[in-house]
Amino acid sequence: MKDNNEQLEQILNKVHDNQISVEEAKAQLRHYDELGFAKIDLHRAQRQGFPEVIFGQGKTKEQIDQIIESLLNTNQTILVTRVNNDKAQYIINKHPQLQYHDLAQIISSPIGAIPKSNAYISVLCAGTSDLPIAEEAALTAEVMGTNVQRFYDVGVSGIHRLFEHIQDIRKGHVSIVIAGMEGALASVVGGLVDHPVYAVPTSVGYGANLNGITTLLSMINSCAPGTSVLNIDNGFGAGYNASMIINMLENK
Repeated sequence: MKDNNEQLEQILNKVHDNQISVEEAKAQLRHYDELGFAKIDLHRAQRQGFPEVIFGQGKTKEQIDQIIESLLNTNQTILVTRVNNDKAQYIINKHPQLQYHDLAQIISSPIGAIPKSNAYISVLCAGTSDLPIAEEAALTAEVMGTNVQRFYDVGVSGIHRLFEHIQDIRKGHVSIVIAGMEGALASVVGGLVDHPVYAVPTSVGYGANLNGITTLLSMINSCAPGTSVLNIDNGFGAGYNASMIINMLENK
């Protein structure tokens, strides 16, 4: 991401060369875009390293579309989370250059066109029922330019499946562990690796799982050091945090 001075110089040079008007330059330098129902933060990438992410749940498809238009007008990477199929089809029809990932319910800029980091993060999930949250984490990281290795269906009820991949998991610089039920996988992985672990409890489980509350409390009480716990079903938060670590490592 270009720093503020470089961006400013490019805009001023375009004005000087009559490539853009003064009004267009002013628009590019705005701190936010007022849409009435939302104020779109246009400088978030300069402050935090990645543009504003759109949370699709609770927004209408028309509102999501307007926010995407605002971000595209300033050449920003698009990441929209929690978008159901109906909203997604509307958005993709209007913006065919974007991609919809139905399992994760994510709309994004084309992932294949985004340069990836040399270091990678490991994304693990305990079982197939946890896949939507695992994919939300993995795709978030990939949109942010992070290389991801996936290790799925490696829960503790068949722990030999985890050990088969443990050397590759250890080569990653961060692990994201997605699990429901009692959430034991996070503690197991935390005791086997020498890098940070982000644990994400899911709402997957029978009655006493309490829609992920039991898993959350179990992960918070993990005895494995180096484990940080995200909110229930918050794959996005884990993918974002892990990518920030990789970005710091490769750009320090």
